[in-house]
Amino acid sequence: MPLTDTAIRNAKPGAKPVKLFDERGLFLIVTPSGGKWWRLRYKFEGKEKLLSLASRTVKDEEIGKPQNLL
Repeated sequence: MPLTDTAIRNAKPGAKPVKLFDERGLFLIVTPSGGKWWRLRYKFEGKEKLLSLASRTVKDEEIGKPQNLL
């Protein structure tokens, strides 16, 4: 079952990192300090890989705006 926006916003940190699973290998880790990290688990050439996608959730009003990355 896909993660909903409400479930992500309401995810509370615990004593240990909490994993909230989406579909097809995508999941969100909520750290004890409250950080949220997206990860994607996949297979390539028969080996399991783990990709870090983002460390924050983008606010609706920030979508489409340029980011100051430099």
